[in-house]
Amino acid sequence: MTDDLLDSPGGRLLVSVAAAVAGLAGSYAVTGYAPAFIASPIERALARSMPGIVVSTAISTLGSLGQQLNLLLAIGLAGLFIALAARAAILTGQFTNNRALPVVGTAVVTWGVAVVLTGEVVLAAGPAVPAAAVVGLAQALDGLGGPMTPISSKRRRALSTVGAAVGAATVGYTAGNRRTTGATGDAALTLDAPGADLDDVEEKLAVAADASLNLGDIDPLVSENFYEVDINSIDPDLSAADWSLSITGAVEEEVTLDYEDIQGMEGENRFVTLRCVGESLNGYKTDTALWTGVPVDRLLEEAGVQSGCECVMLRAADDFYEEFPIDALRGGMLAYGMNGTVLPRGHGYPVRALVPGHWGEVNVKWLSEIEVLDEEADGYWEKRGWQGTGPVNPVAKLHHESTLSDGRRRIGGHAYAGLRGVQRVEVSTDGGETWTDATLSDQLPAASGDGPAEDAWRQWEYTYDPPSGGHTVVVRMVDQRGEVQPEDETDSYPSGASGWVSKQYS
Repeated sequence: MTDDLLDSPGGRLLVSVAAAVAGLAGSYAVTGYAPAFIASPIERALARSMPGIVVSTAISTLGSLGQQLNLLLAIGLAGLFIALAARAAILTGQFTNNRALPVVGTAVVTWGVAVVLTGEVVLAAGPAVPAAAVVGLAQALDGLGGPMTPISSKRRRALSTVGAAVGAATVGYTAGNRRTTGATGDAALTLDAPGADLDDVEEKLAVAADASLNLGDIDPLVSENFYEVDINSIDPDLSAADWSLSITGAVEEEVTLDYEDIQGMEGENRFVTLRCVGESLNGYKTDTALWTGVPVDRLLEEAGVQSGCECVMLRAADDFYEEFPIDALRGGMLAYGMNGTVLPRGHGYPVRALVPGHWGEVNVKWLSEIEVLDEEADGYWEKRGWQGTGPVNPVAKLHHESTLSDGRRRIGGHAYAGLRGVQRVEVSTDGGETWTDATLSDQLPAASGDGPAEDAWRQWEYTYDPPSGGHTVVVRMVDQRGEVQPEDETDSYPSGASGWVSKQYS
């Protein structure tokens, strides 16, 4: 009888788990937060195979946390595959009395699993090599320990194996983060496109900064932290050189354009607000940016639309797709820039769609195809029970609250009405009995600079003397047609949250 680490069930389990940790770290080290990471295909498969009611419930109750939990589950399953590969290789090696088999078997099986999952032959070595190395280390430590070694020696070998896995995880995480393509505006490069008016970008951003109300803890008119919601936990990592956009389907002539074609067209800079259909009534998934791109109309005219249903399907590189009326797209934009930078990966690089006045889900990222349809078809979220392809629900949000030195209370937020535009925001401090107009920020300028942006939010603020005792503040928005936003409160599922935002003060 020996006291080798790999000779006991607990020891084999420990080494298998350590191999899994090292394998996951190795995969992340060579891919970063990209689709080639070994857990990414599992996460996508889980998300797409879950019943619509499960997905909808997770979005409505957990929000972004649901997607993060799905990714953690995928990472756990990927780790389980590696651990099982290591365990099977160890047992097979012991059964055949072949010392090379545990290491080689772990490497080969892990590599094969990674290739099947990701389709990446070379990058599949990322998880295979460190997983096999951990198994090899355990064998080497056992060899140094010899037979009938004291239990304290076995414990030291176990700790050494775990330490190696932890070290691999630390190195892999650091290397993977450095390799990960920037997903936010902070990491994006300054925009440099032949058709873009960059002076106009600077001027418009300066106007937005000057027009923003100083509300401190909430975003100004151009959002500093623009929300990201996708069907993936790990975004596509596309190359502009390999990207192309096709206009297909019911058209006179199919059109294909590459990135240089889009950037070479005369561009324009538009302030556009996006609101997520899955956010809560007073949630934080409504934001505004200055987008640079080209009008879709030009491309549709070139293709010659002949739709029988006057509808269109937008398709993305991550297999997302959304159908809606083609008239909504005609005033839209193909954006390749955001706030004076190259469109960040997390917002759809190289090119995304912007559809005026519609829910965020229609504004497809990583756009690869515009398919003009002859017959209506369900989009990705419609197949899962959502109906968020129509015009966005208007809303006035209450996100800021502060007490001034004289004891007055200052409140504020953003208001958005899609293409209807925000005329005013009304505030009630007595639960809706009486109403007073709030102060609004100036409207953001249109792409042409003449008049207001057609699809952008406004900020509002209101200061009042709080009454003694408890009271309820209610806010509502009135659009440019003079219509008050609907009072009845609805949940985000299935057609987006709606209603008057209120807050009770004691």
